Amino acid sequence: MQYFVVMIDYGRRGREAIVDPEITRREVISRISSGEYANISFIHEIADRAVEDVTEEILAEAALPEITASETDLASRFDHAHDLRKHETA
Repeated sequence: MQYFVVMIDYGRRGREAIVDPEITRREVISRISSGEYANISFIHEIADRAVEDVTEEILAEAALPEITASETDLASRFDHAHDLRKHETA
């Protein structure tokens, strides 16, 4: 049997351990990416009586892709061109 323990820290309100044998690694990653799981203290993978800390691995897999400066510049140029067309006089 394999399952994950996701410890979420709510600050002064305490902590919550989410343990569900039905949740797969892919589902944990999906929930982190969507923002459903936030303020994670740790993630442990439990398999065959062994516990492994997989926090860094899973957080790295769930990380959103970084937007480079050139991609940001492309978006701003598009917005500027759109604004110019919007304010053109006919």
